[in-house]
Amino acid sequence: MFDIGFFEIIFIMVIALLVVGPERLPRIARTAGLWLGKMRGFVSSVKADIDQELATEELKKVLAKQAAVPELEELLDEVTGNPLAAAESKPPGSSEIALPAGQADRPADKPVTDDTSK
Repeated sequence: MFDIGFFEIIFIMVIALLVVGPERLPRIARTAGLWLGKMRGFVSSVKADIDQELATEELKKVLAKQAAVPELEELLDEVTGNPLAAAESKPPGSSEIALPAGQADRPADKPVTDDTSK
C-alpha cells in the first residue's frame, strides 16, 4: 500500500519518541494501532459489499438469460400455477396422456388389481 521500508519506520519512531516523549508513546502507538485496525476492517467490509453486489448483478444477468429460454418459461409457468400460459406455449401436437377415471390419484408403483375377479 505505502512503500515504507524498515529504515523509514525506525526514523518515524525516533521522531515520535522525541516529540511525544517516552511516557505517552505507548498509549499513542496503541491508539494508532486501534485506528489502523478499524480502518482495515472498514475497507474489508466495503470490499466484501462490493464483491457481493457484483455477484448479485452477475446472478441477475444469468437468470435473465435463462428466463429467455422458452422451455424454462413453460416450466416456470407450470410451477407457478399459470396453466393457461403453460398450455399456450406448448408446441402443437404435444398432448398429455389422459388417464382413466380414478387412476390419477393412485401412485404409479401400486399394481392395478381387478376387484371383479374376487
